[in-house]
Amino acid sequence: MRKGAPRMSTPPLPPVSQADLADVAAAFKLGADFVDGRPHGHGLINDTFAIRTTRGGEPLRFVFQRINHRVFKDVPALMENIRRVTDHISAKPTDTAHQPLHIVRTQSGDAYHRDASSCFWRCYNFIEGATSHDALTSPDQARAAAAAFGEFQRDLVDLPGPRLHETIPNFHHTPKRFADLREAIRTDPVGRAAAVGPEIDFALKHEPLTHALLAPHERGEIPERVTHNDTKISNVMLDDNTGAGVCVIDLDTVMPGLALYDFGDLVRSATNPCLEDELDLGKVRTQLPIFEQLVAGYLGSARSILNEAELAHLVVAGRLLAFEVGIRFLGDYLLGDVYYKTKREHHNLDRARGQFTLLRSMEEAEPEMQRIVDRYR
Repeated sequence: MRKGAPRMSTPPLPPVSQADLADVAAAFKLGADFVDGRPHGHGLINDTFAIRTTRGGEPLRFVFQRINHRVFKDVPALMENIRRVTDHISAKPTDTAHQPLHIVRTQSGDAYHRDASSCFWRCYNFIEGATSHDALTSPDQARAAAAAFGEFQRDLVDLPGPRLHETIPNFHHTPKRFADLREAIRTDPVGRAAAVGPEIDFALKHEPLTHALLAPHERGEIPERVTHNDTKISNVMLDDNTGAGVCVIDLDTVMPGLALYDFGDLVRSATNPCLEDELDLGKVRTQLPIFEQLVAGYLGSARSILNEAELAHLVVAGRLLAFEVGIRFLGDYLLGDVYYKTKREHHNLDRARGQFTLLRSMEEAEPEMQRIVDRYR
């Protein structure tokens, strides 16, 4: 899902100067001379910089990220996950169209550097000739992104143990999210529950949906896998010329999970033509042509690792993730907007209504969505 940016009462991390970036550069084995750095991308949690260097007179770029340790409390565990995952993928055979993301080690061989202000830094190779996109502009992009996420799961199916760290425990534990909503309704700390009766009723009537994936998982039918857990279009680099997926990025939430969580969140975020806070709910819907491309791309890459139970739950996965995100928005609204940043009054309520409207659209389209899956499975 879109992780969002939690409100934090702690002061922001200190500003970063060119001298700071030069010091960080000296901590990593770049094999190149630092030139300068500038902010890069639109991330809301970590601070990202594109770093220019020269090696033998030739330009070479890297990506530096200052990890927000106020959001990610156990940075060493997070970086151990990312190190293991990127090392494993980089060791696999690939074609020239793919550029695996890899961590540049520090001078001491570590996966991260801690500066004089006790801030954590990591360094990645810069993926040249490819771009991440904030929104879909074509069905082909949907297929390419889904294929990239499917390949990501397939590449990690044989990741050796031990089990990855759960950097955000219970991230997709929908029954727990539902229990949190019930508690927000019960306590109603800012007196908003009375005005959102229809939304609360909708959520309560859909409680059985919360067990749609966990119940078969607990029965041993759906296995735990290594999953990305934030499968939006902006977390895939697409080739500037061919449009093909080059690599998956933003690995902070990579941890144990269900493959269907990734596919479901991709359906939730990609098939809706609107932003999450769209006010005109008449525009919110699931686009079946986009869904078909997601199915085609994802199964084209991941079909070989999925069992029959996973294939049978592809359609419900999208509904579950729309519901999960919707009840999180609604719960935060009832608590007084304490987690997700808001830009207007009732912003989180608007977001919840959008997700519930998308869920209704998926329910209406379920027969056709299932026919699409059946054609490709």
